[in-house]
Amino acid sequence: MYDLPQYKEKDKEVVLQFIREHPFAFLTGCNEKGEPVATQVPVFIEERNGKLFLTGHIMKETDHHKVFEKNSNVLAVFTGPHTYVSASWYTNPHQGSTWNYISVHVKGNLNFLNDEGLINVLRTTSLHFEKGHAQSPTVLDNLPKEYVNKLIKYIAAFEIEVAGIDSVFKLSQNRDKESYHRIIEKLQQQEGDGAYIAEEMKKRGAQVFKK
Repeated sequence: MYDLPQYKEKDKEVVLQFIREHPFAFLTGCNEKGEPVATQVPVFIEERNGKLFLTGHIMKETDHHKVFEKNSNVLAVFTGPHTYVSASWYTNPHQGSTWNYISVHVKGNLNFLNDEGLINVLRTTSLHFEKGHAQSPTVLDNLPKEYVNKLIKYIAAFEIEVAGIDSVFKLSQNRDKESYHRIIEKLQQQEGDGAYIAEEMKKRGAQVFKK
């Protein structure tokens, strides 16, 4: 990933909050031939005894399941809204345009959990996405036991002990002040991703130009 100081987020809590708000991670690893495998799944991050862990579940007997059984090294990539930034918005427009985005990379070792761990992960997942509504019919504890017993035969829960976190918050920090505010103005006129990135830039404006 980009390893430029101006694009790094130094506040750990900001990075962790980004993961919480964008939990659909891209998990990737390599098989014994060095060939890449990947999948996308929702995961959750929590801190226990001073260590960070990601938890989630995947379908058994897939290429990624087989790979992670043999090679526990995994990279989880979290991404959020992103947007095109036209150089025509710069004070000097005669240069290349770019893309603004936020991405967090988490490296660690993946371990598969037993059936009790799987049940706990499924309960956490269903409750989280049902906004904590314990009475929802789709929450794990409200599903028919026969259905759950059949389901758990085909999925595997995992836990990733986090070994390192890196981030890129590429939000035009390398631009002059006038260009920076022009970019915000243009992105605010958009909807969706553009507006989101504009708000993230506004949050950081004072820090970017504190000198």
